[in-house]
Amino acid sequence: MTPPQAATPRTTAGDSASPAASSRLQVLKARADFQRAARAMRLAMPGFILQMRRRGPDEAEGIRIGYTCSKKVGNAVARNRAKRRLREAARAVLPRHGRDGMDYVLIGRREQTATLPFAQLQADLETALQRLHDRLR
Repeated sequence: MTPPQAATPRTTAGDSASPAASSRLQVLKARADFQRAARAMRLAMPGFILQMRRRGPDEAEGIRIGYTCSKKVGNAVARNRAKRRLREAARAVLPRHGRDGMDYVLIGRREQTATLPFAQLQADLETALQRLHDRLR
């Protein structure tokens, strides 16, 4: 039995969506990477704390991102919700505003990360990235 023809998504030249834009993002998993980011620049925003570090020339290329929420944020449900919101904000903002060769770590804040309007969370991330990148100059 042959399955019915599935509609294939078609893109036109006018589409603004970049294919696989989030594929540039690599996730930090090693403790040492988080510790190196903790010694680098940081900026506190209402919904999160952003840490940023420039990697050396011998390290991997691309944008790397890490997420963390301590038990201060709440129970496991609250921490997971905060991390999901941080991941989605980073997925939307970093491909446009992040820089290659950088590590970013987003740290959730108690009550704020989970309750802040998502549009404000994204706007705060854009602002934080701009401020930290300006410090590099």
